[in-house]
Formats: sequence, C-alpha cells, structure tokens
Amino acid sequence: MSAAEKITVWLAQLRASGRAVLVARLIIAAAGAVALVVPAVQSWDQLDLIPLVGVPMLVATVVLPDSLAGLVFLLIVALGWLMRAPGEISWSLVVTALALVVVHLGTAFTAQLPSYARVHPEALRRWWLPAAIALLLVPVVALGAALVRGADVPGSLVVTVVAMALGTGAIWFAAGQKLD
Repeated sequence: MSAAEKITVWLAQLRASGRAVLVARLIIAAAGAVALVVPAVQSWDQLDLIPLVGVPMLVATVVLPDSLAGLVFLLIVALGWLMRAPGEISWSLVVTALALVVVHLGTAFTAQLPSYARVHPEALRRWWLPAAIALLLVPVVALGAALVRGADVPGSLVVTVVAMALGTGAIWFAAGQKLD
C-alpha cells in the first residue's frame, strides 16, 4: 500500500470516527498541553529538551494512542519536573499531575478502540468511576504529602508511597479488575 493510499484510508477512518473517540483525543491533547505548559511557565529553568520531545510525543499520542508515544510523553514530563523543579509540593505540581492522569486515562480509553469506532454511552460508564477516583486522589495525596512533609514526620516517603499504592488499588478495583 502506498503512502497516498494509507493517508486516504486514515482520512476515511477519521471521517467515520465516533464522537466519543474524537472527544477522548481532544481531551488527551488538551491535558497534554496543560502538562507541557504548566512546568514551562514556572520560575525554575526547565530543560529545553522537554518541549522539543514532548510536543511530538503528544501529537503522536493523539494520533496513535495505542503506541509507546503516550508512555514516552508521560516519562518526559515527569522526568523534566524531577530534574530541575524544586522539591516542595505546589499547586503547579498538582495541576501537572492531574493533567498527566487525564492523559493516561484518555490514552488508555482511546487505545482500546479503533479510530472509526462508535462508542455506546454504557462503555463510558466503566471509565467514570476510576477516572473520578484518580482525579480526586491526586490532590488528596499531594495535600497529605505536603502535610506529612511539613510536619517532619519520619518515614514521610513511605507514607506517600503507601498512599499512592492504596490509590492505585482503589482505581484498579473500581475499574472492575480482579486478582486472578
């Protein structure tokens, strides 16, 4: 199949796309843009490599959500924050974390569907509870970590890791997964 035929097939699939698939891809794009812009406007100096690699990975994630581009995007933004950002927990960190969670959930939903799929609203119900739990847990864990860190409690890293593990377990079981 030639490149022109592949583009024609892709455009036909895009025209046949269902509304849920398009909305999910727009959500991925918007949340990814937030995850790139929020660290970029901070007072600390972000690596120049982050937007140079992050923007193409975000575009690739929107176009091909079932590729490794989404994982590379999440890692690039997180590593960019870890390499140069200050150690304290701030609202910009929470907003970036929420944006990355939305990118992850949107990519996970979109990756399981072909671009031309029509999605019944019942398929979305399975995603609402885990998404709501994830979006509510990120600020709660951040607040808890900030409180524990500010109190100079020994083992605050352990407390944060346990909170993240419990949050992951809650999302896992809310999504209907089982330990088999």
